[in-house]
Amino acid sequence: MSKLVIVESPAKAKNIKGYLGKGYDVIASMGHVRDLPAARLSVDVENNFEPKYAIIKGKENFISDLKKKADKADYVYLATDPDREGEAISWHLANILDLNLNDKNRVTFNEITKTGVQKGMAAPRKIDLDLVNAQQARRILDRLIGYKLSPFVSQKIRRGLSAGRVQSVALRLVVDRENEIRAFVPEEYWSIDAKLTNPPERKVFSATLVEDPQGNKLRLDKKNIANKEMSDKILAELDGAEYVVKSVKKGSRKKSPTPPFITSTLQQEASRRLSFQARRTMKAAQELYEGVDIKGKGTMGLITYMRTDSLRISEEARAAGNDYIRKTYGEKYLPAKPRYFRTRENAQDGHEAIRPATPSITPDSVKDSLTSDQYKIYKLVWERFIASLMESCVQETMKIEIDANGYLFNATGYTVKFDGFTALYEEKTDDSEKTAAEAPLPPMKEGDVLRLRSIQGNQHFTQPPARYTEASLIKALEENGVGRPSTYVTITSTILSKEYVVREGKQFVPTELGEAVTNLLKDKLPNIVNVKYTSKMEDDLDKIDSGNTDYIEMIRLYYNDFEAPLEKAKAEMQGVKIKLKEEETDVICDKCGRNMVVKVGRFGKFLACPGYPECKNTKPLVHKTQAKCPECGGDIVEKRTKKGTAFFGCSNYPKCNFMTWDSPSDEVCPKCGKSLFRRKGNVLYCPDKEGCGFTKPAPRKK
Repeated sequence: MSKLVIVESPAKAKNIKGYLGKGYDVIASMGHVRDLPAARLSVDVENNFEPKYAIIKGKENFISDLKKKADKADYVYLATDPDREGEAISWHLANILDLNLNDKNRVTFNEITKTGVQKGMAAPRKIDLDLVNAQQARRILDRLIGYKLSPFVSQKIRRGLSAGRVQSVALRLVVDRENEIRAFVPEEYWSIDAKLTNPPERKVFSATLVEDPQGNKLRLDKKNIANKEMSDKILAELDGAEYVVKSVKKGSRKKSPTPPFITSTLQQEASRRLSFQARRTMKAAQELYEGVDIKGKGTMGLITYMRTDSLRISEEARAAGNDYIRKTYGEKYLPAKPRYFRTRENAQDGHEAIRPATPSITPDSVKDSLTSDQYKIYKLVWERFIASLMESCVQETMKIEIDANGYLFNATGYTVKFDGFTALYEEKTDDSEKTAAEAPLPPMKEGDVLRLRSIQGNQHFTQPPARYTEASLIKALEENGVGRPSTYVTITSTILSKEYVVREGKQFVPTELGEAVTNLLKDKLPNIVNVKYTSKMEDDLDKIDSGNTDYIEMIRLYYNDFEAPLEKAKAEMQGVKIKLKEEETDVICDKCGRNMVVKVGRFGKFLACPGYPECKNTKPLVHKTQAKCPECGGDIVEKRTKKGTAFFGCSNYPKCNFMTWDSPSDEVCPKCGKSLFRRKGNVLYCPDKEGCGFTKPAPRKK
């Protein structure tokens, strides 16, 4: 019998074909094959929100070939990704190929390994229409809201803008945080910090003042020492004081490992530890899931499915991980009772956590077979999973109370009694979450007289909340129940590409445009940017998965909630246009002498005279670099193709036709003095056509 298996990606098709062998033809759909056409609403609002699907443009020939293959096959298996989107793709394929929806032709693979593929093929099931309807409800609601809201925002602010069910909430979080920072008024406070030793020990340790002679607590968070005058008064009263150990309290504490990764925590940790953007992280993770060619082992998937918010792991994987820990670290590194992590309430538990498909395959054993990004992500996933199975770290703590003229100082520290999981891995935290490290303290006992090395008052100011980074924004979205694992990358990419926010280092800073969009929606359609409302919508949409909620009624409920305020806003703002402050440049209009401003049109940004309509002069917007043209000596400027891809050319075009995709550097060639350019492989080279040929490794970009 001939059997046709349809998956989503060519890489996965190749690997699964290798596991299934003869009698199977495996073909990739390349993602969705049918969708709501973008040129129109494509949803019949008057007829129970019936979607009007069509074959995606450019896939007509593929569908024709696929139908021929399906007609010749004795059986067709739908093996798209194991999530809502994958279920919907299988449903669309079944409709296109006229497959019986009651047939057990749907198979899923949690991992692309021989065992994982065999398990999936051995347990075919019917297409889960509840999952399909859950995906359809989201797709239809997103289309209705986006298709009707985006034109309103564009008409009121500027052409080409977009708004949506989730992206607008994400943008509001960034804008609200910026407003908190602006409104923040720093408050001064002081700490009194002493450096001490316990002779004959030479080790210096720190102690902080925590209580005055009257028993009043001096807490930093309460800003009890409010200014320099108060600090100086206390220091004067401590002048010449004897520092005596009042009490020594010893204890122990356990530090438990963090759970294995889910989609959001993988993106956050890769951002903190590797400075990876979410898209880069998910690209590497997708490749590791679909399979890579491992020397001596063949092609295999290295991690389980990477879009998940479940912390569950299989007992088989647990046993394999425990076996590795036992052999590598010893029995004492395994907890007496297995550790189970609780998945949050509104999580979808269809998949395991992200873990190595084969725990015995260590990162270093496959490093030579992986790209740099694949290796780094696999190492993160593998170490986090193994560490989550290991025994807790045990720390011995010490808290010292020190009396000085009735004032009480505290010193705390710890030593590691048993390293446990920290022998392998510890989670990084955001800068805003870091606390001062506790250093080990020298031996001390009650009554010891300490030697003062130095004491001073230190001025502090309260700090505003930190701006969101991509990692912390994803964390906030997850904690607030906004969006789902499959959407985080799209959300952050959209608000960046629409120039609603810009990156400053790792931080997201809202633009004037982003703030204008948010303020408009907060004023006229507050539910659209209400975090709790959107979270409730997500929870209600999740209920469709279980089959207990009618998805059409769910769409009707939220559409009606959205349509009336939108129509009201349109009526109230008829003829109103929100004017943004224009970015003035130092480019002088050669017709009237005004400073030209940056405008945005259908094809991106351009320079225009602010004197319009009296002066209609416009110019292309170019960014001048420090480099000079190697052919004529003109300025090298950054330009963009119609698709927005950056390239570099001579400012004297069309007289000079020099153009390159390689980015210019600030350095010049030591041989001929011409500007050096950076090409793939992180190499600086001289583009001199006379054959200079100079190259050197490029310094890392900061």
